Amino acid sequence: MKQNQNLREDEQKFRIIFDNSIEGLILWNEANQIVDINGSAEKIFGLPKDRLLGQSLLDLFNQVGEKKQEIINHIEQVTKNGEQYSTIVIKWNDGRLRHFDYSTKRGILEGLNLTVIIDVTEKADMQEQLRKSERLNIIGELAAGIAHEIRNPMTALKGFIQLLEPSIRAEHSMYYDVITSELARIDSIINEFLILAKPQEIRFTEKDICQIMRETVDLLSAQAVLYNVQFSTFYEDFLPSIFCEPNQLKKVFINLIKNAIEVMPSGGTITIKINQFDDQFIQISIRDTGIGIPKEKLNKLGEPFYTTKETGNGLGLMVSYRIIEEHNGYIHVESEEGIGTIFKIVLPYRHES
Repeated sequence: MKQNQNLREDEQKFRIIFDNSIEGLILWNEANQIVDINGSAEKIFGLPKDRLLGQSLLDLFNQVGEKKQEIINHIEQVTKNGEQYSTIVIKWNDGRLRHFDYSTKRGILEGLNLTVIIDVTEKADMQEQLRKSERLNIIGELAAGIAHEIRNPMTALKGFIQLLEPSIRAEHSMYYDVITSELARIDSIINEFLILAKPQEIRFTEKDICQIMRETVDLLSAQAVLYNVQFSTFYEDFLPSIFCEPNQLKKVFINLIKNAIEVMPSGGTITIKINQFDDQFIQISIRDTGIGIPKEKLNKLGEPFYTTKETGNGLGLMVSYRIIEEHNGYIHVESEEGIGTIFKIVLPYRHES
């Protein structure tokens, strides 16, 4: 009698631990059927317990069929070694990449296996942001020296070219135009370097983000017409103001919209949306209908001198990432080849110093 009572008490303790664990727990049998699942796992998969019990373990990932083989490999290793630790990256329904660590122990109870699954997306995102931030700091230090060394001879070249202008013959005017144009391009690159090397002190003021975007769209309307590109804008009503440096944000918007225009040489539509996001943030999305970006290149966006354009240098996007980072926000990019790309900028209502 006492033995049965102790057994029931142990079962109750197990149930309390199982149900209240902050990590997702899944019990499944040798037929790969889910026998039990706790609340944390329900939240991870966004499905209620009664929908999951009795289902195949593989059905948890039925929305991402290309990942099933990874789960199968995991199960095979569990069968072979008794336990296995794995990681997986999944594109969820909302389009966001989510990172999971999961480990399985075979025979935790008779005929049952236990899988522990943890959503480490936030950690992975922070590590990626840290990696880019460290790279930006290194580039900034290099940029300071490079910009200084180039600017001095550049000033001399520009001065002498201007002095030569009155004596340029008509047949040589094209050469003069090319030289001055390329000098201006070099000067622009130097300015981008200087922003990375020594960002100006930012004075944040309370501004209407929609008004900043309207001014940017008006500024680029003429270029859009030349490329046969139309704007489609959706601004949510009654959005709170944000604390920002409006000229810097406008620089980011100009860069992203110009890029969107240039990836649609045959015309298309740029859709711009601004809405409240997650109760504490505002999201600005800029979507084009261009050729898209291959998946293996997405993570490299924002890195120095990496660009998907033939004539680009990658510094504009790199500076954009830096500016948004200084506003305590982040940029998320989604793209599908042949369909287009969407840049999502997420900014907090208030700047935290």
